[in-house]
Amino acid sequence: MITAKINVTKILKQHLYQGKQGKYLDLIIWENKDGPDDYGNTHIICQSLSKEARERGEKRPIIGNLKLEQDRPPARPTPKQPAAPADDNDDPEVPF
Repeated sequence: MITAKINVTKILKQHLYQGKQGKYLDLIIWENKDGPDDYGNTHIICQSLSKEARERGEKRPIIGNLKLEQDRPPARPTPKQPAAPADDNDDPEVPF
């Protein structure tokens, strides 16, 4: 499972762009250099900026964190139960 948290107040709205089906936000995700932080976050999420914006000295804002959680181990298969013996009782008096 992957979970992410984004602080939307840190998004630089001037770097959103209009696409065919809506407004878009480009993201860059980097793995934490020192491993998971105190909250188990394994990556940081930054807003991607255009090359021109970066050349002007604008910095990519860190807008959130991402956590890659280890997959849970697969459930153990339940052992097969032995087949019930065939019921040879054809007595019409038995209601079941």
